[in-house]
Amino acid sequence: MGADHWVFGYGSLMWRPGFAFLDRQAAVLHGHRRAFCIHSVHHRGTYERPGLVLGLIAGGSVRGAAYQVADRDWPAVHAYLLEREQPTETYVERKVRVRLKDGRAVEAVTFLSDRGHRQWAGALTLEDQARRIAGATGLSGRNIDYLRDLVQHLADEGVHDRGMAALLARVEQLEAGA
Repeated sequence: MGADHWVFGYGSLMWRPGFAFLDRQAAVLHGHRRAFCIHSVHHRGTYERPGLVLGLIAGGSVRGAAYQVADRDWPAVHAYLLEREQPTETYVERKVRVRLKDGRAVEAVTFLSDRGHRQWAGALTLEDQARRIAGATGLSGRNIDYLRDLVQHLADEGVHDRGMAALLARVEQLEAGA
C-alpha cells in the first residue's frame, strides 16, 4: 500500500473540500501569500464581467488547511480537484512543503497562480480588487459571497486578515452604492 497524500487549501477548499479525507489540520505555507490575483470567468464572474478569485503569489506566508487523503482515495480526489480547480487552467499544480498545526512538515498538493495565463490579474490595489469583485457573479454565485466566506472562515480558524477584511468592507460599500 502507498503513502497517504496531502492537499493544501487556502481558499474555499478550507471550508468546502468536497472530498473524503482522513485528517484535517490548520497549516502554514511559507514563501507564498493569498491574493485575489486571478480573473474569474467561470465560478465568480463571466467573460463579459470577470470577477476575481484567490491564488497564491510569491512572498510571505499563508495559513490554510491541509487534508490527509488515503492512498486508495487519491485517484478520485485528484480527479475531483482538477475538475474543480482547473476549469480554465489558471493554476499550476505543485507539491509544496507545509507545516501542520501539530508541528509536522508534510508535502502537499496545492494550486499556484499561473502568472503566464491570460486570466492572471497580478498585484492589484485594494480599490482595483474591490471594483472587480463588486457586482461580479458566476456559476458558483456572487463574488462578494466568496470574499465574505473567506473572511468568515479565516476568522473561524482564528486568523484575522486585515487586508481581506478591508477589501470586504470596500466591496460592501461599492455594492451599497457608496
